[in-house]
Amino acid sequence: MSTPLVEMKNVSIAFGGVRAVDNVSIDLHAGEVVGLLGHNGAGKSTLIKMLSGAYKMDSGEIWIEGNKATINSPRDSRDYNIETIYQTLALADNLDAASNLFLGRELTTPFGFVDDSRMESETRKIMARLNPNFKKLKEPVSALSGGQRQSVAIARAVYFNAKILIMDEPTAALGVHETAMVAELIGELKKQGLGIFLISHDTREMMELCDRVAVMKNGQLIGSERVEDVTEDDILSMIILGKNPKAAA
Repeated sequence: MSTPLVEMKNVSIAFGGVRAVDNVSIDLHAGEVVGLLGHNGAGKSTLIKMLSGAYKMDSGEIWIEGNKATINSPRDSRDYNIETIYQTLALADNLDAASNLFLGRELTTPFGFVDDSRMESETRKIMARLNPNFKKLKEPVSALSGGQRQSVAIARAVYFNAKILIMDEPTAALGVHETAMVAELIGELKKQGLGIFLISHDTREMMELCDRVAVMKNGQLIGSERVEDVTEDDILSMIILGKNPKAAA
């Protein structure tokens, strides 16, 4: 196997004496989608927040592309080409797609003015790669559908050279058509060699979108299995009972 994009080795973190993540090891390869499943409080979001720099782990190691990484802040995480797309998307509703894509990192002219035309041109290029049907470049993102808003958030991450993408509930509250659009985007990112950690509660969606699923319960990793090797019932058993039927087989 190739060197993983990410290896989290024996990572742990506690809050007030409660181990939210307890000695968990997980990896992610280029062009792979790994789904993280578990009840609320299982530890999946906390695990990913250590990778994104939102939390500092108490123990363990993170390796990025075969090199030991030091991640103490979101800025450190971005320096390792890790981008996080939260459920809220963190978009400015009153601004258009290009202004959101470059928010805080605006392109400027030689005279120091914001270069709107260049930002729009760059946005058209990245959207042509990711979502050729996206045409609403001039409208505020508040006027966009949920799937289109996801497109803008994903384009922002990819434009700034993300290699590792963390997606938190990317299809929550989306309709069937919008969910299909996000699934297409994820497929396109895989083809471009990104590695994706996907957090979701939807086991069926995970079976369709992911190459592997990792289930957590009470801060521990119950198992990580390739989707073709497990059934949806196997995954539910891991989530509810905290037992890996594949490991017991």
